[in-house]
Order: sequence, then C-alpha cells, then structure tokens
Amino acid sequence: MNANVSTLRQAIGHREITTHKSVASAVDAAEKLNESLNAFLQIDREGALKRSDEFDKDPEENDLPLAGVPIAVKDNINVKGLQTSCGSRILGPYKPPYSATAIDRLTQAGAVVIGKTNCDEFAMGSSNENSAFGPVKNPWDLSRVPGGSSGGSAAAVAAGIVPVALGSDTGGSVRQPAAFCGVIGFKPTYGRVSRYGLVAFGSSLDQIGVLARNAADAAAVLQVIAGRDLHDATTAEVPVPDYVGETEKNLEPGFRLGVSRALLGEGLDDEVRRSIEAAIDAYRELGAEIVEIDLPHAKYAIAVYYIIATAEASANLARYDGVRYGFRAEDALALRDMYRRTRDEGFGAEVKRRIMLGTYVLSAGYYDAYYLKAQKVRALLRRDFANAFTRCDVILTPTTPTPAFKFGDKVDDPLAMYLNDVYTVTANLAGIPGVSVPCGQSASGLPIGLQLLGPYWSESQLFRAAHAFETVRPFTARPPVRADS
Repeated sequence: MNANVSTLRQAIGHREITTHKSVASAVDAAEKLNESLNAFLQIDREGALKRSDEFDKDPEENDLPLAGVPIAVKDNINVKGLQTSCGSRILGPYKPPYSATAIDRLTQAGAVVIGKTNCDEFAMGSSNENSAFGPVKNPWDLSRVPGGSSGGSAAAVAAGIVPVALGSDTGGSVRQPAAFCGVIGFKPTYGRVSRYGLVAFGSSLDQIGVLARNAADAAAVLQVIAGRDLHDATTAEVPVPDYVGETEKNLEPGFRLGVSRALLGEGLDDEVRRSIEAAIDAYRELGAEIVEIDLPHAKYAIAVYYIIATAEASANLARYDGVRYGFRAEDALALRDMYRRTRDEGFGAEVKRRIMLGTYVLSAGYYDAYYLKAQKVRALLRRDFANAFTRCDVILTPTTPTPAFKFGDKVDDPLAMYLNDVYTVTANLAGIPGVSVPCGQSASGLPIGLQLLGPYWSESQLFRAAHAFETVRPFTARPPVRADS
C-alpha cells in the first residue's frame, strides 16, 4: 500500500481499484512484514475485509472523505471488537465495549482499521523496547529502535503497510518515532482532538496524533478527528478549519521562523545539527525571515515533564488492580496480596519505575518540593512560548538529539533514555501543536527529523510550513524493509 491518501482516494473514486483491493493489500503487507517488524499486535483481516466489501456494494459510500483508506491504530486507543492491551500484560487481550471518538469519526468518514499497533507499555517509553510483546523494529535498520511510544504506527507507515496511522503523544510519542522512521508525525493542540477512548497515561499531556507520509495526508486525517466532543470536557469549542485546503497554500509573505541557538548546542548530534541548519536555509529560500528567540525555561523541561507525567501516571494506573478487568494474579491469599502480585506480575519495569516516581513526588512532604514546583515552571514555560510567538509565527527545532539508536544502547540508563525527549516534551507541557518532518539522512542512511511548533490552534499554519518544506526538500528515500520490497 504505497499510495498516499489523495492518490488512493482518487483511484477508488474513479473505480480504478476496489476498496477491497486497497484494504486487502494493506492486510497482506501487515501480515507479511510483521514477522520482521513486530509492528502489529493484532491484525483484523476478517473485520477489515468485511468493512471494505460493504463500501464496494454501496457506491455512495465511496464519496466519503477517507473511503477505503486503510489505517493502523496504536494499541492504547479503543476500537470496539479489537484488543486494547497498551503493550502490557496487565490488560493483555482485553476488548473494550466501545470505540474512541477518533475511531468513530474515522470509520464514519470511510477509513478501515486493519489492526492495532505495538507500543511501549502504557505509552511509557522512547524506543518501543518496553512493550510486553517484544520491541518493534525500525524498517530502515532492524538493529535500531523505531522510537516510542508509537513505534508500531510509525513503522507501519514508513514500511508502506498503511498510508496513515494513529498514535498518542504525551511527551513526543508521535513526533519522535516519526523522526526515527522518516515520516510525518503531527501532535495537535491540547483539546483539539478528543481523548475519549484513549487509555490515560498523563491526562494533562496526552493527545491523539497522526502519522503519515506527507503533510497533506496528516491534514486529511486530522480534519476528520478534530473538534468538540461531549464525551471529553477538555475538548475546545474552536472551529475546525479546512486543513487540507490550508495545507496547499503558500507561506504567507513575511512568515517568521523562530530559532533558538541554545537548542542547537551541547548534546545535539553533528549530523542532526547539519540537517537542521540546512532546513533553516531551505526556509530562507522560501522567503521566511529567520528570527532568534529565547526559551529560557526549556532547559528544565525534562525534569518538569518527568515529575508531572509520572505523578499523573501514578494516579491513572491505580485502576489496574486485578479486580475490574485485565490480568489477575492467581492463588492470592488475601486482597492486598492479590493487588501486590497482580501489579508486580502485570506491569513491566519502566511502568513500575514511573508509578514509584509519581507516587513519591505526590507524597506528603515532597508534593510542594517537586510536583507544585514543577507546575510553576510549567506555567513559566507556557509564558516563554507566548513571548516567543509575539516575535515569530512558527518555531523550528530538532525533533530528536540523534538518529535512531541501536537496541540496548539506552535501556539500562533511564536518564539517557529520558533525555531523548528533550525537544518534544515542551509542546506537551505548553499544550501547543507540533509536527515532525523528515529533513535528511545520516551517513548510515537513517532518517533525521525537524520539529515545527506553533501557537494554540495553529495547526493550519504548521501544515502549510511542513508542506512548503516538503516541496523544496522532498524526502523520497524508502526503507529497505517495506511492503513492495
């Protein structure tokens, strides 16, 4: 399934191919490549083909905006009838009784879900090495991580299994694997897309995002899933623009691109730095004014994020006790023993680490010193972005400090792993939208991504900026492990 959304929709609309063939091709590719990539935890051949046949029987349904487009869904987003394991033993084959709002909107628009993708357990990770069901492999190099936590969705798009996929982004979990796998990864403004049906990790940080091969495809999906939802009180009553139409527009005259030189210094890989500098030059060619900005509190972002995110995880994951759903330890002698053994056997090491960290920072005597202070710095970071956006329209940073690293390189050093999120967590803390765009390759052929950040509700502007870059610096390289290889 190497066609993008617009090409695929045109072919189906003109009856050049059937919806059945479109979906069957994606399912075949998913099954063929899963042995090497481990990108899917469940492939729904029967359900997907049944849905596609319904489209072929009713020509009117082929006029829907995403009719016949196969899509993969991260396994922490509910799809009725399919598993939601969150990459964890504690949920395992649990099947939710309802679908997420984003899924309902996609299926109403004609998209066909072909399966659930592998991810770090409860979306906690930057490499996909924390899944209870084995790591996802990067289609560019099977010895390297695909990024996390939405690694399965990123790998599925990069390998050409599906043109688009859904992921979740709590601290960069859509944008970071997008950079490692050479695809677009879009995180909307907090409140733009409903979180109803997304399993909670950090409720003030989580967002459903889109992975795609180009900005126009990401825009087409966000167009469908964005907007107010009565099931999610955090969604905003803000009009949803025509993202697809906006993407095709040129950058406005006087477009200002903000760059913080402080973020291009220590800790940034030389090949990534050169690609980012080349990207800045590309925007100059497009007529952008490059503006120096300062984000003075960005240096505290990792510390703030891993206090707030773990605190919220500690509260959200308390519900997994072996009583209501999912895994339950057997032969427990008493209720407390059942709780303890269920969580000990059901949760992986990283989830346990974050629960303990979160419980600690929320405990009596430490709440003010850690959690309350982190929330204050978060407010300062929001103010930094507000000040920066008075001087520029969009901010450009690297997405990750390095290209994809090898399996095992950072698994024994949690701090090194956490620092991989240094450029992405700021958007989640501030609630602003961001997108990762492929901007080059390392000497070993690994993709490199740039990140664009915008003010609240500026998704249209980010799509235009991403599409403009794609126009002058198209990323045409393909990974060696792919559907048509």
